[in-house]
Amino acid sequence: MSRRGWLLLLAVGVIWGIPYLLIKIAVTEVTPVTVVFVRTAVGALLLLPFAIRGGGLRTLRGHWPAVLGFAVLEIVLPWILLSNAERTLSSSTTGLLVATVPIAAVVLGRLVGDRRPVALVRWVGLLVGLGGVALLLGPGAAGGDPWAVAQVLLAALGYASAPIIADRALRDVPAIPLTATCLAITALVYAPFVALGGPQPWPQLDAVLALVGLGALCTALAFVLFFRLIVEVGAARSTLVAYLNPVVAVALGALVLDEAITVTVLAATALILLGSAAASRRPRDAAPPPPDEPADLEGTRMADGVTGATPA
Repeated sequence: MSRRGWLLLLAVGVIWGIPYLLIKIAVTEVTPVTVVFVRTAVGALLLLPFAIRGGGLRTLRGHWPAVLGFAVLEIVLPWILLSNAERTLSSSTTGLLVATVPIAAVVLGRLVGDRRPVALVRWVGLLVGLGGVALLLGPGAAGGDPWAVAQVLLAALGYASAPIIADRALRDVPAIPLTATCLAITALVYAPFVALGGPQPWPQLDAVLALVGLGALCTALAFVLFFRLIVEVGAARSTLVAYLNPVVAVALGALVLDEAITVTVLAATALILLGSAAASRRPRDAAPPPPDEPADLEGTRMADGVTGATPA
């Protein structure tokens, strides 16, 4: 990869490792529904100018069922599940559990009709990664809240499912208008629930900054940088950010929130990352992807693996 490619990869990997910390801070002051609403509303507003330049809603014509399905599986459900789970789970544990997306993708691929041979190393990776999850489910390792762990795993399942829709029905849709629309849809879904919740006390400054950071940094800016990364290095290599996210999440949890880095956490980190890497390994004799054509940001379109980095 070029130097620019590496810089973009590191930037996106770090930025998408931050949401777990910010969500943890935000849910101490506001409800999970409010977290999702503010994050998506801010992100949608900031991406709106790019979306308009990229063709706006007319680029989604004929794709609305797939767009809605993608939005539900990629944002609407995962983000509320993650926000609710972090009311009890540590940010580092949440980040590690989300790193199981490549493992879930292998299983889902078989269920939806992918009959290509799966190398032994990928099945071994599946088992190794599940072993890391099992460590996090041990006594006391997940805060004694198995439902919170289940919510994160369900979010990971959504992250693994959404790319299937993108690959089959949204390849020709410009990424920026698609993302802005999905964020706007999510904000509209949760706006009534925020309104029904009645007036809420204004959160403290740290929670306000966390919400702004989630919307501006971890959503709007992150997606813009991610699409530039795809143009620079290709869709397949761009998914490498998925292996940086949990490392950043664990490090920030320890440095900022004083979350303990125990032997169990370290072992689970190693098992999940190694297992996910092996489970998502491509066969050496697979046909190489076509070379990336130069394109500006507004012209970037959906590609295989575009959502593989699992934005939290």
